[in-house]
Amino acid sequence: MARLFVAVWPPEEVLDLVGALPRAVVPGVRWTTPDQWHVTLRFLGEAEVDDAVAALDRLEAAATEAVLGPQVGRLGTRVLVVPVAGLEDVAAAVTAVTADVGEPPEARRFHGHLTLARLRGAPACGLTDRVVTGRWPVRSVALVQSRLHPHGARYETVHEVVLRDP
Repeated sequence: MARLFVAVWPPEEVLDLVGALPRAVVPGVRWTTPDQWHVTLRFLGEAEVDDAVAALDRLEAAATEAVLGPQVGRLGTRVLVVPVAGLEDVAAAVTAVTADVGEPPEARRFHGHLTLARLRGAPACGLTDRVVTGRWPVRSVALVQSRLHPHGARYETVHEVVLRDP
């Protein structure tokens, strides 16, 4: 068993855009790092890697374009994010083929985002409403293993599925 999720990794040029945002040192703010920046399509939780791979290999989804931004905001009260649109159909297809793997799929609507920071009673660090925009082609999805660490999770792609041409 492993802690797994399915994600899209942004390319270097998008990571550079996000990395250019200021990151003030503020108590209660834990900033994510570039190696953690991804868009989760579905969190599987504890699951067998082979089961997740077999499910994802049945994925029938078209390549698409992800759209970053336009503004930094919050997801709830404790997460600072940059929204990412354009992945709704891919996320729905991933959820459909992995419904029996790991934790049951969440009932809430998919909200693509890239997590910038986790906030513990801290302000949004002056970044909410900051504009950051970008686009990139999404031609594959990744099955990612997450290993928890005191300074933030460590991620490793364990399988990748190429999306079909649109």
